[in-house]
Amino acid sequence: MIAFIEQYSPIIQALMGTLFTWGVTALGASLVFFTKEVSRKLLDGMLGFASGVMIAASYWSLLEPAIALSEGLLVPIWFPAVVGFLLGGAFLFAVDKLLPHLHLGKDISQAEGPKTAWQRSVLLVTAITLHNIPEGLAVGVAFGAAAAGVEGAGTASAVALAIGIGIQNFPEGLAVSAPLRREGWPLGKAFMYGQFSGMVEPIAGVIGAAATILMQPILPYALAFAAGAMIFVVAEELIPESKREGHSDIPTMGLMLGFAVMMLLDVALG
Repeated sequence: MIAFIEQYSPIIQALMGTLFTWGVTALGASLVFFTKEVSRKLLDGMLGFASGVMIAASYWSLLEPAIALSEGLLVPIWFPAVVGFLLGGAFLFAVDKLLPHLHLGKDISQAEGPKTAWQRSVLLVTAITLHNIPEGLAVGVAFGAAAAGVEGAGTASAVALAIGIGIQNFPEGLAVSAPLRREGWPLGKAFMYGQFSGMVEPIAGVIGAAATILMQPILPYALAFAAGAMIFVVAEELIPESKREGHSDIPTMGLMLGFAVMMLLDVALG
């Protein structure tokens, strides 16, 4: 599989990887065609799993290569990783405050960002889009780093990241579509909004790969930026949502398992 992917340009590789992650999101959302009710404990466990995957991916696939790439630069070896990581989190924090959006399970009166007349469905999609951009960006940057020959970053590692993001996107798609279906939304509409959560990833992936190739001097910062943005999503959205119903142990065990699975994928394939 790796040899097949390597025959294409990094941008096409990033597009293939993020189309896969989008497809898995749609697959998770499609479960609403088979059931209207999803166990909240199961959903919380899957959100915890998604958190673990993203935390592990942030280090093994992004921060570690960023640190390795920083050797020999005119700045301390830790500088690009720290600065890029904080900038990634700060960017999403700013967007979170500047763009109207609504998190799942909340009333429209609890919408965040500037006041707006947007409908609840538009606000939901906006929130979903915001929090999936870092995942697509991370996959794109990983393929770009592999093409640049960065130590610790290869095509196999980028593929492992895409697989890990895809695995954690499955519960994300379900986490969006199931509550909407439970609220009485039409079946097709609930599915469409669920898979919307992955639609932005191919766009972000291509942009990430192209930017990495065109601006290689900023590559360690770009890798760390994607990691910081992903950790922000975990801390801001996934973990709080997984514990909103009062379940604590199940999301925590899911997080541990997700971290272990992503670590296994990256080390075994990379």
